[in-house]
Amino acid sequence: MKNSTYLIILLALGLVFVSYKWISTASVDCDAAVSAQTSPASSTYEDIMTRTSVRAYSDRTVSGAAVDSLLKAAMAAPTAGNKQPWRFVVVRDRKTLDYIGDNFNSMTMMKQAPLAVVVCGELAATFPDEGVGYWIQDTSAATENLLLAAHAIGLGAVWCGVYPMSDHVKKFSELLHLPEGIVPLNCIAIGYPSVSPSPKNKWNPEYVHYESY
Repeated sequence: MKNSTYLIILLALGLVFVSYKWISTASVDCDAAVSAQTSPASSTYEDIMTRTSVRAYSDRTVSGAAVDSLLKAAMAAPTAGNKQPWRFVVVRDRKTLDYIGDNFNSMTMMKQAPLAVVVCGELAATFPDEGVGYWIQDTSAATENLLLAAHAIGLGAVWCGVYPMSDHVKKFSELLHLPEGIVPLNCIAIGYPSVSPSPKNKWNPEYVHYESY
């Protein structure tokens, strides 16, 4: 009887030990997976952490295939209700790029860039009433995708704001003959970098709050 009791106790202890090892291993595996996804070895994470604004470009031409890749990446962005209100104007004309560089103080790099993409939102393509403002979030997400894609394929780019500056919106709308209801969010200069600026470290744990502010 005593031997049976001892055997049961030993089996129970063994089961506890095996369970503990399995849980510990599972936890380690999970942590390793998260670490792998957010380590510099992950190309996506590396692109996010090393992307920076590039304002100087070589005279190398950006191919149409490269532009298509950027626009495909932009249109893969999340969008409220899958409305996809984003619209894009690709500008290669040298006179138009020079005009932008000459008339907008924050966009002088356009005079050197081989092309620009103007990201716009179509107001009629998103939600009505108060929901119309979702176009800003959707087109901003598309813009970030485009910037990351540019960096990933060796291009440099910089986001130059247009909206909500009313004079900027008016000038771009007239310059690009935008129909009513198409609002330019930004103008992105794109080209092969002639410089290699270092990305800024923007991590600040003081900006993070848990559960409530």
